[in-house]
Amino acid sequence: MNYTTLPNTDIKISKICLGTMTFGNQNSEAEAHSQLDYAVERGINFLDTAEMYPIGGNAEIFGSTERHIGSWLHKIGATEREKLVVATKIAGPNRGMEYIRQPLDFSKKSIHEAVELSLKNLQTDYIDLYQMHWPERVMNMFGKRGVTELDTKWQDNFFEVLSIYDGLIKEGKIKHIGVSNENPYGVMKFLNESEKHNLPRIATIQNPYSLLNRLFEVGLSEICMRENVGLLAYSPLAFGFLSGKYLNGYPENSRMKLFPNFVRYTNENCFKATKLYKDLAEANGLTITQMALSFVNQQRLVMSTIIGATSLEQLKENIDAFEVVLSNEILSEIDRIQEIHPNPAP
Repeated sequence: MNYTTLPNTDIKISKICLGTMTFGNQNSEAEAHSQLDYAVERGINFLDTAEMYPIGGNAEIFGSTERHIGSWLHKIGATEREKLVVATKIAGPNRGMEYIRQPLDFSKKSIHEAVELSLKNLQTDYIDLYQMHWPERVMNMFGKRGVTELDTKWQDNFFEVLSIYDGLIKEGKIKHIGVSNENPYGVMKFLNESEKHNLPRIATIQNPYSLLNRLFEVGLSEICMRENVGLLAYSPLAFGFLSGKYLNGYPENSRMKLFPNFVRYTNENCFKATKLYKDLAEANGLTITQMALSFVNQQRLVMSTIIGATSLEQLKENIDAFEVVLSNEILSEIDRIQEIHPNPAP
């Protein structure tokens, strides 16, 4: 396992991060524990979750992902927990998840309630990396390509939010902060406010990055490299699409079958690009899964790649894929396909 350092800290994190959004819905508690055990055996020390998980959530299973991780952390004990870097997220508004809390915002009351609940669910005294799952303001994300009008209801509160996190860090409840599904405007505002007022600095940004979505390379990549903000690349397999299994229909119990409302990766150009990537991989003796994960891992701008699985077999395959190194010729062919079908899944 390869490791890197969380920006502006001395914390070592594995280049592979275990994503857990299937725990509590697609995966039982026992299956979740098995995945966590196996990941740690393979050298992964970095876990990512969120208060809103599992996916396909509702009021009845809300928080079960964190609770499954919490029962595992309790089982392994405090000494082993200290060797891990545990990341979770607070849900923002605008996503139809009012059952989480009222209101869904980043006020002091909401942030404190969310942190306390995550600490309780995770059965831990501190959260290593606390992230905002998406911005409080309405913006282009989750399949929306651009901003056509401004959110007139939202008021600039970057300073206030950082001040709240400053208090929680001083209390020892969280150690570091990050953003997710953010754009260049939000990242620079957080960085400027933290520098101006000596407030906590965002260490990471968790955004989608895969063969089907390389939008991070435009705008955000330069900011993050110059400002030392690490990219945690999520959906490197594009919700499983880059396994190639959806090219001939949706298998039973697959994510696309279970959650038909997740349409980010189901447009015509996603199918066309995925077929080209699959052909390229197989022509070079690789599976498309190996090529897709290796591509993300080899990008200089990626600090850690978040992988998820619903079975130990999938998890093993995904971890093993990081041992593959793509040649310059394959990388050039990938760029050629990207030119034909650029970012079909924004």
